[in-house]
Amino acid sequence: MNKITVEEFRGMIRSGCANLENNAAQINTLNVFPVPDGDTGTNMSMTFTNGYQEAMKCSSDSISDVAKAFSRGLLMGARGNSGVITSQIFRGFYQSIEGLNEIETADVAKAFENGARVAYKAIMKPVEGTILTVIREASWYANHDFETEPFDLNVYFDKLCKYSQESLDSTPEYLPVLKEVGVVDSGGAGLLKILEGFKAYINGTPVDFEQKKEESDVNPALMLENEEFGYCTEFIIRLDENIVDTFDEKILKKKLTDMGGESLVCVKDEDLVKVHVHTLKPGDALNIGQRYGEFIKLKIENMQEQHSTIIANASAETKKEEPKEEKPVKEAQKYGIVAVAAGEGITQLFYDLGADVVVSGGQTMNPSTEDFVKVVNELDNCENVFIFPNNSNIILAAKQTASVMSDRNIIVMETKSVQAGLSAVGMFNREGEIDEIVADLQDVIDNVDASSITYAIKDTTYEGVEVKEGDYIAIRKGIVASGRNRKEVVFELLDSLFENDEKELITIIVGDDKDDDEVKQIEDYIAENSSLECEVIDGGQPVYSYLIGLE
Repeated sequence: MNKITVEEFRGMIRSGCANLENNAAQINTLNVFPVPDGDTGTNMSMTFTNGYQEAMKCSSDSISDVAKAFSRGLLMGARGNSGVITSQIFRGFYQSIEGLNEIETADVAKAFENGARVAYKAIMKPVEGTILTVIREASWYANHDFETEPFDLNVYFDKLCKYSQESLDSTPEYLPVLKEVGVVDSGGAGLLKILEGFKAYINGTPVDFEQKKEESDVNPALMLENEEFGYCTEFIIRLDENIVDTFDEKILKKKLTDMGGESLVCVKDEDLVKVHVHTLKPGDALNIGQRYGEFIKLKIENMQEQHSTIIANASAETKKEEPKEEKPVKEAQKYGIVAVAAGEGITQLFYDLGADVVVSGGQTMNPSTEDFVKVVNELDNCENVFIFPNNSNIILAAKQTASVMSDRNIIVMETKSVQAGLSAVGMFNREGEIDEIVADLQDVIDNVDASSITYAIKDTTYEGVEVKEGDYIAIRKGIVASGRNRKEVVFELLDSLFENDEKELITIIVGDDKDDDEVKQIEDYIAENSSLECEVIDGGQPVYSYLIGLE
């Protein structure tokens, strides 16, 4: 193939989108930490899907116009660091082919090289061994080969994917943590799936979605496969005293898997067993569990009903809106505060501390640039808007909002944890001037020592700490403790925190798997082994049993 027309360009985008979406779960597993919030594949897929949908909506016969719509869709839908970088790669791609109605090999080669340049410029501190390295090295080598001896598009994409794979394989050499855990960079892996999708289309074998994807869908939640539906079933069993010592988690897991259970987590802690499983027959799961002892806690949620609600809301949005009454004029404010949080308790606390809008999101669902744009527009009465991302993987999307909305004064405070965000919002001085507010908030953020307790979804070794699937793990920059007994892991983390005798306050934010007895024991342990003032907050956050802040 020597030229790409506008229809072929749309076909390439669709094939790339399908290949990325089909492999999103696999990419998620490349997360360095073995925690259940590995979401690079999901973030990139949702980002790319938004761009794909905008490209399909563009009816122009010009590749330039479609590429512009595609780039804009990626920009607004960007989630997570890799999603933002992907949007910048194709922003540079569009800029390079602007004004063209069709493109040849030379155009494509220059466009990807420009995409790499634009992506690097968009990141304040580019890190090698990531998606940035993969696009830079692959685009340079492919273009160099073409300039040395020109070839057609089929050969170009063969080379681009070959060099991308080689670059991806070398990412552990740049980042030792990847080598230690035995994985390659997840963002680079996602990019390779996109490029392989492009290549497949150019070679006449386009990738299709594993499940039929409606072209008109706008909400990515509408594209969940049927396996995601059914019932989210969680229960805690107190084991019968006769089987506590002989209980084998593997046997229970196998029984639940054999009955069709998905997304299975099974963890034993002394005489208690916690189970999380997605199934079409929750009664069967409960029957299996009850054979081992008595239920302490039960929760069953209908995921199909949740999905139907999403569909109903999406359908309602497509209908012609009825004329609405004019909204009352909002009182002008000098400052507006936007925070990101997951969990009813944490969300309410941010509001109590003075946040104007709390965006739903966190470890397992990063808000997009468009989500931020929407809430900033809601604060049209605010002269200045401060955004607290509260997660390192959300900062780039928040910053991209500031560049998209250049007519608004948006200040992004780089809070990398909920703990730091709560402390900063609580200290926000609405009477101060911007420069002094930013300086004071940064001091507060820098003073917070954030750590957390969650569980491992795979076996690994990280910085000398051996982790087994199902272990509870303590994270403080890296993994500092791991074990089957959650309370003991918390105590081990606390011991490391007590070594910092300059801090005065410790805040324990309790997750949705709350155990009141355990929380009381943790409070007693802190009182007995330190002089720290302790505050406990019922956060209700998913995934993380405890978020701990020391300040």
